[in-house]
Amino acid sequence: MFKSSFYKNLIDSSLNKKTFSMETCKDILVSEEAELLDLINAAYTVRKKFWKKDVNIHVINNVQNGYCAEDCKYCAQSKSASAKIVTYPMKSIDEIMHEAKEAYESGAYRYCLVFAGTGPSESRVKKLETIIKTIKEKYHLEVCVSPGIMSKTDLKKLKEAGLDRLNHNLNTAEKYYKNICSTHTYKDRINTLNSASEIGLDVCSGVIIGMGESVTDVINMAMKFNELKNVKSIPVNFFMPVNKNVFKPAVDLTPEYCLRVLCLFRLLNPAAEIRAAAGRELYLKSMQVMCLYIVNSIFMNGYLNVTGSGILKDLQMIRDAGFNIKSDFKIKELIEKYFKSEKTDEIDSNIRIKKKSDLRRVSHKLI
Repeated sequence: MFKSSFYKNLIDSSLNKKTFSMETCKDILVSEEAELLDLINAAYTVRKKFWKKDVNIHVINNVQNGYCAEDCKYCAQSKSASAKIVTYPMKSIDEIMHEAKEAYESGAYRYCLVFAGTGPSESRVKKLETIIKTIKEKYHLEVCVSPGIMSKTDLKKLKEAGLDRLNHNLNTAEKYYKNICSTHTYKDRINTLNSASEIGLDVCSGVIIGMGESVTDVINMAMKFNELKNVKSIPVNFFMPVNKNVFKPAVDLTPEYCLRVLCLFRLLNPAAEIRAAAGRELYLKSMQVMCLYIVNSIFMNGYLNVTGSGILKDLQMIRDAGFNIKSDFKIKELIEKYFKSEKTDEIDSNIRIKKKSDLRRVSHKLI
């Protein structure tokens, strides 16, 4: 078991943005000598320094679903996947605005527009400019767009329209990238991130854990974001084995390992918005609330092609753990609103009076 000085050094190194050794990173991820609660406490100390007790809620709008020419093996929208997803071209501006209103009124801090495909056409860039401007005029929302691979010229147009942040995930480590995609390269993604940074646009870039990568790969992912400029937000996804995906790695993610991964990303990227993204419900299970002491952001109301735990449940989890949300709406008011909409008569829907079958499990005839 590590001494308290080990965890203190983690905190001091993180707050002072010092480089961690590969050995220290491995200790965080897999050493039996490193206690999980002590690691979470160290990560929480860093989280609290930069983010206090705030949680940023992000809501995704899957603006276009399917029709993708890329072969990302982990994705249900991949051209090589046969998952039975709902497919549709780009939504109308009216539909996008209606969903922006819903996101804002549910307590969202950031509204994320996600597109399938390699990158946007000239006409789509123009539509995006209009959408971004309209959302920023009507709602107090941060806007993030995930449009694919883009040129510096087109990124400038979106920035001038009011875009707050570009999302472009690295997904995995450079050496492992060839195992998950062949239609574009890791360098293609890095180039888009660098182009965004060069024009002063904030960047959101994340990863997917559980695709067969090594511990060293995970560490290299976390370190890479520390090297890149303007990466303000890092969503950490855990691989969702959607039926009929091409990619079927042997997923063995325990709640403890997932929390250790989040601790590593927090400690190596102290000032970044670390988000517990897709898969948190599936893998963290009963320990899900613990992630809030490490991350300062979650997706709410589902992901791209899979549902999440529900708005009310997430809001209750945040409040019960003693955290606040960054929103124009108070968390208590939002919980009351969604509580009423679910027409729940009891204070806790898990509360019920025991039935006879609960109280007397053995038939009286056998006694």
